[in-house]
Amino acid sequence: MESVNTILINTQWLQDNLTNTKLVLLDASMDKVVGRNAIVYDFPVFIPNSGKISLEHELCDLTTSLSNSFPKTAQVESELKRLKISKDSLVVLYDNQGIYSSPRAWWILKTMGVENVLILDGGLPKWLKEGRPVSDKISEVRRDIIKDPNIKLNVNKQNVCDVNLVLESIKKDSVFILDARSKQRFKGITSEPRSGTRSGHIPTSLNLPFNEVLEGDCFKAIKPLSILFDRITNSKNDRIIFTCGSGVTACIILIAARLAGYNNTTLYDGSWQEWGSSLTLPVEC
Repeated sequence: MESVNTILINTQWLQDNLTNTKLVLLDASMDKVVGRNAIVYDFPVFIPNSGKISLEHELCDLTTSLSNSFPKTAQVESELKRLKISKDSLVVLYDNQGIYSSPRAWWILKTMGVENVLILDGGLPKWLKEGRPVSDKISEVRRDIIKDPNIKLNVNKQNVCDVNLVLESIKKDSVFILDARSKQRFKGITSEPRSGTRSGHIPTSLNLPFNEVLEGDCFKAIKPLSILFDRITNSKNDRIIFTCGSGVTACIILIAARLAGYNNTTLYDGSWQEWGSSLTLPVEC
C-alpha cells in the first residue's frame, strides 16, 4: 500500500517546512472548475513562497482538439526548468478548491518521472480556515539556492491510456472502469457541458463521483477509502481505468485508489469528452 505520507502532507507539516530550501511549493489551481460549486475569492491569495503551475496552458497539450489533454514531455521539461525543479527538489502541490486540480498535477509529474511530489491535503481552503499566513502574490524562484535545475524525465507510459485500450477493456473482467462524474451525468439524466457530446457512460463502467472520496476539503481516511474500493473491485491486483469529463476529476478518485492500496491505475485522458463525441463508440445510459 502506498502510504499517505508518500502522496499527501498536512497543513502543519507545510507551515513547518515553508523555509526548507528544497521545497518547491506550487499553486495548481485552475481557472475553470467543473462538477462542483467553485470557491470564488474576492482577491488573490496564496500560501507564502508559492510558485504557479498551469494545467490549462503549460501543462496541457494545446495542439489537440480536446481540453485538458496530457502535456507532451517537452512541455513538462520546459516547466521544470522554468520552476528550477531538480532531482533533489521536494515539490508540494495545492489548489484553491481544496482537492480538485492538484491531483491532476501530481499525476502528470509522477507520470513524467518526477519522484518527490506531494499534495497538500485540504489545499488553500483548509490553510485559510486554520488562519495560517498568506500572500497576495506568487513568489519568484529563488535562483540562488538552485545549483542544478536539470532533471531527467522517465515517462511511465502505463499511467495514461487511449480510447483503444478502454474499448478493449470493456470485455475484461479483471479491468474496472471508474467514472468520476456526477450520477446525473453518468446516467445521462443531465446534458453534458461540452457541446456535441452525447450523454451517458462507457459500457460496463462504474460510477464513483469524486466527492464520494472526499470529506470536506480533504481526502477521506485510508480505512473508509479501502472499504469503498474493496466493494468495487475483486482484488488490489485488478487494473482500474479512471475517467471523467476531461481527465481532471478522474485524478481525484485515482489518488484515492492509490491511498487505498490500488496501484494498478491508469488514466483515460480523453475521458468522456472524447468518448461521448464519437458516434462510433458504444454508450450506455
